[in-house]
Amino acid sequence: MAAALTPPPLGLYVHLPWCVQKCPYCDFNSHALRGELPETAYTQALLRDAEREAVGADGRRVDSVFIGGGTPSLFSAEAIGTLLDGLRQRLNLSRTAEVTLEANPGTLEAGRFEGFLGAGVNRLSIGVQSFDTHHLERLGRIHGGHEAAAAVTAAQRAGFERINVDLMHGLPGQTAAEALDDVEQALALGVRHLSHYQLTLEPGTAFFARPPTLPDDDRLADIEAACAERIDAAGLQRYEVSAWAVAGEECRHNLNYWRFGDYLAIGAGGHAKLSSPEGRISRTHKQRLPRLYQDLAGTDAAIAGRRDVDTDERPLEYLMNALRLTDGTSMADAQARTGLPASAFEPGLSEARRRGLMVQDPSRLQATVLGQRFLNDLLELFE
Repeated sequence: MAAALTPPPLGLYVHLPWCVQKCPYCDFNSHALRGELPETAYTQALLRDAEREAVGADGRRVDSVFIGGGTPSLFSAEAIGTLLDGLRQRLNLSRTAEVTLEANPGTLEAGRFEGFLGAGVNRLSIGVQSFDTHHLERLGRIHGGHEAAAAVTAAQRAGFERINVDLMHGLPGQTAAEALDDVEQALALGVRHLSHYQLTLEPGTAFFARPPTLPDDDRLADIEAACAERIDAAGLQRYEVSAWAVAGEECRHNLNYWRFGDYLAIGAGGHAKLSSPEGRISRTHKQRLPRLYQDLAGTDAAIAGRRDVDTDERPLEYLMNALRLTDGTSMADAQARTGLPASAFEPGLSEARRRGLMVQDPSRLQATVLGQRFLNDLLELFE
């Protein structure tokens, strides 16, 4: 039986599903744009959706907004401004909320960054992936290495102080030297937050159907180790398996995910999680097809699925995110967020500590270096 829950921090995810073209590695709910972008109609659909989500939020303060995709930077600054103004009218959005927008270098016109900043976006996440034009072509990206660097510089000149750069490693045919050069170029731009994650072949993608030749495990280990060492040396701290930041520049929205916080979601295919004082934790997701979502937004029919997270599922759901954090979390936090006693994490916890995969401190839930390296094996102990 789960205990009563004190609602955790609340974020909002906004999904804008269109891209210029679908990348062969992407398994997100993204759709190649055919014809004119329906930004006015879709923005109004998002606001109808937000009106309905506000009921479930019940006046709780929203501390972060993440506008993801797809490629949100396809939308005009005016549309983003209309969206954010409408969200402030419908939700209790904190005046100090972190508002992140994902942007791709190949979709940015001159001056658009200034418009996004003026609209209320205060953090950018730029999908660079690589500064190597050859590798970008293999990944199906529509920008080149020069455009990638220019986009980061343009964002800085526009006045953005909080910028994340996404980089991938383990690309088809990539050497450790090439991966390290991507990191060097990002650091040379003065990046204060860096996401550096391995390319994986996900079901349903073009790469999964026709797999490219990726670096073998030994080369992947060399790439990751060399890049991590260089990023650490630059003064960025690894706070999550794939994320580094200067102290204070961590992504608050993502931290809320990893700490089993709550989040609303609007947009095609958006996933939400809400906790109730009575001890219930529910997950919902919206209709995936943009046109169908657009037609149904704001109605019960826009919700494609809903389920409660049973008590026996909660330890794994909590740990699969929290253990990605370098510092892990506290047992007290785990109990507060799941409504469960410490005993609910057994026998997996004792076995993980016996194998050296988690720290021995009984007040902490934290993977060791070995545990982070073999995180999937670690999590299997809690299934």
